[in-house]
Amino acid sequence: MNNEKDSKLQFVRNFETLVRQDVLLVGGKNSSLGEMIGALTAEGIIVPPGFATTADCYWHYVDTNNIRQKMNMLVLDWQSGKATLAETGQACRNLFLRGDWPADASEAIISSYKELSAKAGIKNLSVAVRSSATAEDLPDASFAGQQETFLNVSGNEALLKACRRCYASLFTNRAISYRQTRGFDHMKVALSIGIQRMVRSDVGSSGVMFSIDTESGFYQVVLINAAWGLGENVVQGTVNPDEYQVFKPLLSDAMTVPILQKKLGEKEIKMIYGNEEMPTRNVPTSKAERTSFVLSDQEILQLARWACIIEKHYKCPMDMEWAKDGTTGELFIVQARPETVQSRRAAGVFKTFNVSKHGKTLVTGLSIGAAAVSGRLCLIESAKDIDKFIDGSILVTQTTDPDWFPIMKKATAIITDHGGRTSHAAIVSRELGVPAVVGTGNATFTLHSGQDVTVSCAEGDNGFVYDGISEITTETVDVTHLPPTKTQVMLNLANPASAFRWWQLPVDGIGLARMEFVVSNAIQVHPMALVHFEKITDQATKDTITKLTTGYQHKPDYFVDKLARGLATLCAAVYPKPAIIRMSDFKTNEYAGLIGGAQFEPKEENPMIGFRGASRYYSPLYQEGFDLECKAIMRLREDMGFTNAIVMIPFCRTINEAKKVFSVMAQNGLIRGEESGLQVYVMCEIPSNVILARKFTQHFDGFSIGSNDLTQLTLGVDRDSGELADLFDEQDEAVKWMISRVITEARKAGRKIGICGQAPSDHPEFAAFLVNTGINSISVSPDSFVAVKKHVVAAEQAMEK
Repeated sequence: MNNEKDSKLQFVRNFETLVRQDVLLVGGKNSSLGEMIGALTAEGIIVPPGFATTADCYWHYVDTNNIRQKMNMLVLDWQSGKATLAETGQACRNLFLRGDWPADASEAIISSYKELSAKAGIKNLSVAVRSSATAEDLPDASFAGQQETFLNVSGNEALLKACRRCYASLFTNRAISYRQTRGFDHMKVALSIGIQRMVRSDVGSSGVMFSIDTESGFYQVVLINAAWGLGENVVQGTVNPDEYQVFKPLLSDAMTVPILQKKLGEKEIKMIYGNEEMPTRNVPTSKAERTSFVLSDQEILQLARWACIIEKHYKCPMDMEWAKDGTTGELFIVQARPETVQSRRAAGVFKTFNVSKHGKTLVTGLSIGAAAVSGRLCLIESAKDIDKFIDGSILVTQTTDPDWFPIMKKATAIITDHGGRTSHAAIVSRELGVPAVVGTGNATFTLHSGQDVTVSCAEGDNGFVYDGISEITTETVDVTHLPPTKTQVMLNLANPASAFRWWQLPVDGIGLARMEFVVSNAIQVHPMALVHFEKITDQATKDTITKLTTGYQHKPDYFVDKLARGLATLCAAVYPKPAIIRMSDFKTNEYAGLIGGAQFEPKEENPMIGFRGASRYYSPLYQEGFDLECKAIMRLREDMGFTNAIVMIPFCRTINEAKKVFSVMAQNGLIRGEESGLQVYVMCEIPSNVILARKFTQHFDGFSIGSNDLTQLTLGVDRDSGELADLFDEQDEAVKWMISRVITEARKAGRKIGICGQAPSDHPEFAAFLVNTGINSISVSPDSFVAVKKHVVAAEQAMEK
């Protein structure tokens, strides 16, 4: 009896007996599953039960069928050029597929399968059969997707057949090519097989998540992709999934919902169970499924908390797969492995790319990587045509799977119709350091081989393909040696999509977050058009708004939700440091440019000094729109937990105007004071803000100098006038007097004062004047940060002398 048990243990191990150090025994994937079951079940992590075949089982199969020497000869012939990769791969796979199972090995597998079925109370349990190479998921290489996975396998014969095919998949063309590229000895890598109870995600959902931002390496977020049905479509990138971002530091507070982003994916197909001949198949999703989020907020938070637990246990960023059982509603973790790209990048040193003078936008999608390249397109529609790829071209295709790896490594950029940030194309592109634009929807329809384009992944979450060859400049930023300064150096940010690009900069917070950018890009609709949708007279405008607000029963909720999430992303980039959010500062002509805006905006001769800023907030023409802005701030601070958000009021001309604005804010629950923790700043951009600075300090917690408008109104120069450009000088003596005066008054009253205008970004030496005058903070554009920081260091050192 003991001999039988020992024999079985030689070939098969139950997951719960495994730990992560068992990589050489059962591979990275299976050892990790065992580790989670043994160590994290008590933490609430749920992993479906199963067992793994051992490396000994693989070699036993190889030697019983006299495969070892034949495999070695086939690989040597390929390496010496006597055979093609395709010929070698097919010949090696045939050796396995035509082999017979050793009796003791097959008995061990079937015995464990029966035990697994008995525990589930099902005669022939449906299982997932996954490959796990014994060298996989090392710090500098990921074997994810290199071997085969078979889903919905049931019955003894079907299981043994699937296991045999798993062994054969160790020699797929992509796996051979990958090992060769990475320097692994083909004859020293064995294969373990994981046999795991199927989660009924065929009638539920599944996806992938990372405990790190996959593009910027920002370690404070969890990224989750989700689609209906079995998970292969998300992994392979054959669907554009939902995408959720969750902020990790606020997950421990049960009262907050720190979901930064919820992007609805098309999810046009889903993989479900098939029959014996075809265990799985893809079917179209319903309209309801395509227009609905896959996960509820609570499910998103549960998965994110699990990601944090797993990451903490493994002490490194993690790449995980999850599944939701549609029959029970339970969530499961079905795989977990170390993330192998961002976690290896040097901290504090990064390269930035800037694309200038580009052509028209041809297609857009999700940006993978932060680089930009120009080149010639090569469109390949099918994997069978990959030999037609021209080395050094930009690959365009519908989607990629591991079969595409041999040409992906020869591409300068990659563009796909389908896929999300966790798709095969995205993962491999990151590992190769190749920029990619995925999920474009129409690249293979719009683009053609031989076309010269520029691929830009340097502009945030969205990737762009521009017509023609553009000018691309690069800069390596090293912030590892920048010393701290007494004068805070902060960032001017507007675009949530690119906020995480700058997380490595040693900033002291955000000195100016432009709300209007979020409105114009993420929302697009004039708030009053949402409040008074029934008053819109143009049918095309109504149709556009209806489409944008799909999923929101109450149209103003669309504005509040989108604005709160956009601002939350900005706040998250610097949390817990302050993020100063300027309430909307569109001019009337800019508001009119929003969808539905023309009907709600007056026409002005000079919008620059007209109906803007504070004057709008209490006006019957816009107060209902400002109410929505206030509700978004309330959600940001109270529901999502970003108490580092500071509100700033722009273009506040008089003290009486300030009081009116505070009254409207209070009606919406935004009350300044120690009890609420809410601070409110005022933009100092009008001479009256300087002249009455002492009185303004009695109503506001701080000032932020807007040097553009202050220069305009001090010198009487239209800042947009080309004819007067030579007169517009932020370093003019009169302007500097204004700045010096308000800094003095603010410091006397114990109020914070900073500058968020363009002057320090355009003229870093201007920072010395500000430091000498006693300013608390200087806020600049990200590309000016290092230069300004150095000038601040020099100015402070000079003052000490």
